[in-house]
Amino acid sequence: MISIAHTDISDGSGPLSEQLDASWGEVLSLIQPQINSQSFKTWFEPIKPVRYENGELMVNVPSQFFFEWLEEHYHGLVAGALQKVFGRSVKVTYNVTPVDEPLPSVVVSAAEIGQKANEALQARIEPAESVRPLEYDKTNLNRRYTFANFIKGESNQLARAAAMAVANNPGGTSFNPLVLYGGTGLGKTHLMQAIGNYALEHGKAKRVMYISSEKFTIEFIDAIRGDRTNEFSNFYRSMDILIVDDIQFFSGKEKTQDSFFHTFNSLHQLGKQIILSSDRPPKELQGLDDRLISRFQWGLTADIQPPDLETRTAILRKKCEDESVNIPDQVLDFVAANVTSNVRELEGCYTSLLFKASLEGKEVDIDLAREVLRSIVNDVKSPLSVEEIQRIVSEFYDLPSDLLRAKTRKQEVVIARQVAMYLAKELTNCSLKTIGLNFGGRDHSTVIHAYQTVEEQLKIDPKFRTSMEQVRRKIEILSR
Repeated sequence: MISIAHTDISDGSGPLSEQLDASWGEVLSLIQPQINSQSFKTWFEPIKPVRYENGELMVNVPSQFFFEWLEEHYHGLVAGALQKVFGRSVKVTYNVTPVDEPLPSVVVSAAEIGQKANEALQARIEPAESVRPLEYDKTNLNRRYTFANFIKGESNQLARAAAMAVANNPGGTSFNPLVLYGGTGLGKTHLMQAIGNYALEHGKAKRVMYISSEKFTIEFIDAIRGDRTNEFSNFYRSMDILIVDDIQFFSGKEKTQDSFFHTFNSLHQLGKQIILSSDRPPKELQGLDDRLISRFQWGLTADIQPPDLETRTAILRKKCEDESVNIPDQVLDFVAANVTSNVRELEGCYTSLLFKASLEGKEVDIDLAREVLRSIVNDVKSPLSVEEIQRIVSEFYDLPSDLLRAKTRKQEVVIARQVAMYLAKELTNCSLKTIGLNFGGRDHSTVIHAYQTVEEQLKIDPKFRTSMEQVRRKIEILSR
């Protein structure tokens, strides 16, 4: 059982406290090997045990969102570890105690300390205009980017959840800064701007600024030339939320980095929210000052991966719904199965498909989708798709390809389906889950069984082996 409290309780001290800390350390040692290091750092290191009495453990957590995430994603893991350490079922009470984290200690000279003190004082004596809301058209935000039209999937689950937490409580969570990283076109900019739009709409912040690192650099250079560096600094340090996109482009720009370093410090000390994005984790960024990289890692770093098949399909269906467009499900499934790189390319294929259909007066069908994808995706050396394998295998066995996705258990269909699953695993980069979804929503265990069955048949049946070689050759020829 899990409950939640909102009272202030001190941790206490003495032998009992030390014993509790030791027991909690054992709990963490059981949990840590079962999750990745980033998740452990984010969700378990901030937890502080308060007291244990009569089978009830109270722990401090930094926010309501933190508690909800633990309950939803790690309840079983925590309960199991507590059972092992305490030898009984343990009731956990989460006590929400927001933490204002001090700046990490850094070795600095006396001169630097004096400089930092002056900067902090200057940042607190803000000009009168900075307390006024920033006009929306000066925020650089795009109203189209919202949480409502950001499709959630396994590839972006943590990033979206953290973004929602930050939007609801800017500067009040341990996710400061929030750093989102990932490849081009995966939704980082959408998610960052959704935070700004949500915070403004719900009165969580008055002054929000979204800016690319390139534009920040250009403005900084202009400020130097115009002898307006103080005005430049004061403006950015007056923000409630500062969102900076593509921080990797600060690389090699030492003066810009120095300016941003002091802006970062000022905002962080004032409890303002900083949101950053890059194409890789902060520790892998080249050409950036170590002081900046260190600060970028103070909060939460969350990656966004290329969307899986389910998410890609959901994105396309959402586009159709928003634009009142009717495209057959099999066409959407075909596009989603073949465009695997990023969301931007997926939406580009969708737009091209509609444009071509309108221009040529054609129905939107598989043939038209194949034609569009050939001109777009093949330019990026598109891998062989599961759908293409299904088509070739079904032709070889003289069966409609739809039967490979159907529930029928006819022997000839089962054999063809297993062959297609085997080849999909051998010849594509698709996960077992994705392959199963392409075969009528079957799970990964069905794909494993099919693969093992075909492997056994190849060992004992020469005729079957010959058939497989013929299918492979046909795939090689037709997929060139």
